[in-house]
Amino acid sequence: MSMKNREILENALTTFGAEAQILMVMEEMAELQKELCKNLRGKANVANIAEEIADVQIMLEQMTLLYDCEHAVQANREYKLMRLESRIEAATSRSIRKEGDST
Repeated sequence: MSMKNREILENALTTFGAEAQILMVMEEMAELQKELCKNLRGKANVANIAEEIADVQIMLEQMTLLYDCEHAVQANREYKLMRLESRIEAATSRSIRKEGDST
């Protein structure tokens, strides 16, 4: 995260307060959820989804600063991405074996 972005996020926490920003992160996640549900029901709302993703990312970055857990988040992210990669490989392997069984 750039120093300018960090400063903006820290200023938001200072200006609006931790409690308000914690409530806001939940509100932003709910708005993203709503837009994703609308999309699944057939609405062409990719621009709205992109906007809500940006809002959620900004709020999550504030939460990492608020809880001083940037390094822990990054470590968990790396672990979970490696775990996801393993699961994808296992699922792909199962899929290939099933295709081979039907021939």
